[in-house]
Amino acid sequence: MTETMTPTGDDSLAGTESVTEAESVAGTKSVTEAETVAGTKSVTEAETVAATETFTPPTRFAVPGRIAVSEQAASVWQTATLTEIRRETPRAATFRLAVPGWPGHLPGQHLMLRLTAADGYTAQRHYSIASAPDESGHIELTLDRVEDGEVSGWFHTVARPGDTVEVRGPVSGFFAWPGDRPALLLGAGSGVVPLMSMVRHHRARGLAVPLRLLVSARSPQELIYAGEYGAETTPVFTRSAPAGLPVGRLSAAHVAPVVADAPEGGWEAYVCGSNAFAEHAARLLVEAGQPVDRIRIERFG
Repeated sequence: MTETMTPTGDDSLAGTESVTEAESVAGTKSVTEAETVAGTKSVTEAETVAATETFTPPTRFAVPGRIAVSEQAASVWQTATLTEIRRETPRAATFRLAVPGWPGHLPGQHLMLRLTAADGYTAQRHYSIASAPDESGHIELTLDRVEDGEVSGWFHTVARPGDTVEVRGPVSGFFAWPGDRPALLLGAGSGVVPLMSMVRHHRARGLAVPLRLLVSARSPQELIYAGEYGAETTPVFTRSAPAGLPVGRLSAAHVAPVVADAPEGGWEAYVCGSNAFAEHAARLLVEAGQPVDRIRIERFG
């Protein structure tokens, strides 16, 4: 199982941010990818045998070199111009950015974004990329509005088309899905953002490889990208649901049948969400028989 742990904070949100505001304002002000990797923990597969109420998903690092990331491209700051804002939910919106020199990305990768104030003060955050890879010269980020969130607050209350920020990336390949193997995606809340990049890529390329998405939200009103889901998606609502649908957490009843019906070669599972959701979803996958070395986790909050 491959995992990155996103420190908690008041700006750890849809995107998802690889660092948070509590640690230096779901950024942080300057936290490198190396520091994020160094924050992960390694647990052996044998430890999963004792799965109890305090189950902690085992962690493994991605196979070196499996997905190459250009360090040169990722180290260059580029000017990005905001061209469009789309409301997704009462608290989340998608921001489309024009980045003429964008080198391209894989679904599941993220970028670093930097805001600079008139007095020279800067704030940096890591955000997952919501858009599918293409050659349009645009990328999209979906951000929750977080109370007292420095960067998310600016995007939701100040930013207008024509404003500019700086970005660099793409960053990290551990959570990327190049579309070369069956993918089972589990996300909650804003954790669906990098998974939607995978769904969009799957559709845009007309890929034949199987893909399934289980997405959890408190209510239909809080389901990010509600209008985009198709037959590949099963929504789960934890607080309120449309008539005829049950209310409750993601459970074995949702996960086990999908794992049991794995295509030839098996699933590569991707889990993204809060700490609590990531542990819960990983436990369900393991109990359903998903190999631990084929579970990749990105967590925040």
